[in-house]
Amino acid sequence: MPNKKLITGEKITIREKTLADARNDYKWCRDPELSRLDAAFPINMTLTQYIDEFTIELRYPSLSRRRFAVDTLDGEHIGNCSYYNIDVKRGEAEIGIMIGNSDYWSKGYGTDVIKSLVTYVFQHTSFSRLYLKTLDWNIRAQKCFTKSGFTPGNRLSRDGYNFLMMELSRKQWQTNTEQKEREQNEQTQSSNR
Repeated sequence: MPNKKLITGEKITIREKTLADARNDYKWCRDPELSRLDAAFPINMTLTQYIDEFTIELRYPSLSRRRFAVDTLDGEHIGNCSYYNIDVKRGEAEIGIMIGNSDYWSKGYGTDVIKSLVTYVFQHTSFSRLYLKTLDWNIRAQKCFTKSGFTPGNRLSRDGYNFLMMELSRKQWQTNTEQKEREQNEQTQSSNR
């Protein structure tokens, strides 16, 4: 069965998760550096246990979380993204990203994932706000989120970690999208002269 692509960005495709993603996900969840960036500890279960849990999650997806795989345009699985802590009454959700393959760090892939995920969420839900938290020392992630339209907000301390909260409203996303479209139209008109 082919992977169901949800949205294609400039460098990536976001698609539904499949069982074929389990081995990469397991490797990334065991990686100490990736865990540190996620304010977590590496998992200590076996691959078989992980695949069992992964299979159950695919079969019975959570109503409060949507997880996706991130592929390069040529189909290499390089990470994951999600929206979770879905609060329908408040019209908001938290988003997350993880580029597991470090060969793709600091090359614009993360920004493309966030922009593409935000577009997907705002086009397919009625949420009025998306938010995220990032470790206060993770400047690379903060730059990625700022480039994607998120603005810094409150700070949060939890479980011995300090986080910077960032958010993006639907209204701001629409304004940013409209401005980008105007700029692209002006460039096209300028090129055609």
